[in-house]
Amino acid sequence: MFWKQLWESHKGRLLGIAAAVFLCPIYLFFGFWNMLFCALLLFIGYTIGKQKDLDGGPLLPWGTIWEWLSTRWRPFK
Repeated sequence: MFWKQLWESHKGRLLGIAAAVFLCPIYLFFGFWNMLFCALLLFIGYTIGKQKDLDGGPLLPWGTIWEWLSTRWRPFK
C-alpha cells in the first residue's frame, strides 16, 4: 500500500532517480570528476521528475516556444 501511494504521487521523481542510479556506476568507475557528473545526473533526474509530478504537463511548453519564435523570426510567421 505504501509503495503504491509513493509510486502514484512521485512517479516522475522515482523514475528520474532510478535512471540516474542506473547510469551512475558507469561513471563512478572512472574517477572523481565523473562522480561529480553522476551527482549532476541525479540532480537533473530528480528536478525533471519533480517538475513532472507537480505540473503534470509536458516538460517543454512547445506552444509557448513556438509563439516566442514566431514573434522573433520571420520564417515562423
